[in-house]
Amino acid sequence: MRMANTLRGEVLNLYKNLLYLGRDYPKGADYFKRHLKNAFLKNKDVKDPKKIKELIGRGEFVMKELEALYFLRKYRAMKQRYYSDTKETN
Repeated sequence: MRMANTLRGEVLNLYKNLLYLGRDYPKGADYFKRHLKNAFLKNKDVKDPKKIKELIGRGEFVMKELEALYFLRKYRAMKQRYYSDTKETN
C-alpha cells in the first residue's frame, strides 16, 4: 500500500508539472489541458507498479520534450530580435 501512495504522489506531481508547462502550448492551454486529462484518465485503472513507473517515465519524457520546444522557441525569438540585421550589413 505504501508503494501505491508514493506512486500516486509522483503521478499527481507529473500531472501538475505538465499542466503548468501546458500554459504556453502552441495550440493553446485549453487544448493541452483537455488532451492531458484524457491521457491520464485513459490510464487511471492501471494498478501494476511497474506499468505505472513506465507511464510516469513516458510523462517525464513528454515534459522534457515540451521544455525543449519552449526553449527552442525562445531561442529563435531572441535570435530574430538580435540578429535580424546581420544580412543587411554584409
